[in-house]
Amino acid sequence: MTTRKDHPTSLVWHRFSQHRLAIASGFLLIWMGLLAGGAPLWKSLLVLDGQTVDLFMRFQPASSLHPLGTDELGRDFLARLLDGGRVSLLVGITAALFASLIGTVVGLISGYFGGRLDALMMRFTDGIISLPLLPLLIVLAAIDLSKLGVPVALINAENASLFRISIIVALAGWTTVARLVRAETLALRERDYVRASRAQGATSWRIMRVHILPNLAASIIVATTLSTGNIILLESVLSFLGLGIQPPIASWGNLLTNAQELIWEAPQLAFYPGALIFLTVIAFNFLGDGLRDALDPKTIHSQG
Repeated sequence: MTTRKDHPTSLVWHRFSQHRLAIASGFLLIWMGLLAGGAPLWKSLLVLDGQTVDLFMRFQPASSLHPLGTDELGRDFLARLLDGGRVSLLVGITAALFASLIGTVVGLISGYFGGRLDALMMRFTDGIISLPLLPLLIVLAAIDLSKLGVPVALINAENASLFRISIIVALAGWTTVARLVRAETLALRERDYVRASRAQGATSWRIMRVHILPNLAASIIVATTLSTGNIILLESVLSFLGLGIQPPIASWGNLLTNAQELIWEAPQLAFYPGALIFLTVIAFNFLGDGLRDALDPKTIHSQG
């Protein structure tokens, strides 16, 4: 008889709770999410303005009115960091989910059907992996969408750069999930319960949806978590190069861009966004490591 303590969910939580860095990272990311997601509320409560330009208030030190001082245009820097965090986290999480969706579909179909379809899809995946990632992203980000027939009104929309960078990073970041899902699907499709379902007349799509995909959930969650930090870093790099999120929308990456010429005059303008990028990427990596250890099916079964 399986007690509540020996239930797989309890075992997963027990193993995860032993990973102190993952626990700390989880709390840190929740805290960052609450601050960034509630940016309008915090700005209203603290009466912060990150949009109005006031050149007479440039490079003001930290004070009760401006907790982190002001930037080169006299805007409250804490408000800019909160807005930038909301954008950077939104892009990272959205692009990671989109990339995982693409990778899961490609890997599941490739691994289940096998044969020539598997060979074709995996060679295409290998081709994407072989391309240098950063130059590829730079080329994709520099493409003039108007020459591709995209309406000018859509290109010039306020959030156009946000959606564009999310799609670009996702289209380049699905390959790791695809190879992982394909490898596990190759093993799962030979399990007895899959063969029994196939013998009873279940369609391939039903087998993939009911029997294979649920068993891939843990691996997909871990891969998505690990890729989120990398995607935030890539977004920051592209924004730093001027090819990512475009002003007046703030992101941690373009805040670094604005601060690079002021590093000696106002080093805090580079320190805070750089430190937040570093902490966020490290936190997602530690959280992914903790989830990987906790969700390892071999360990769970051996302890159960």
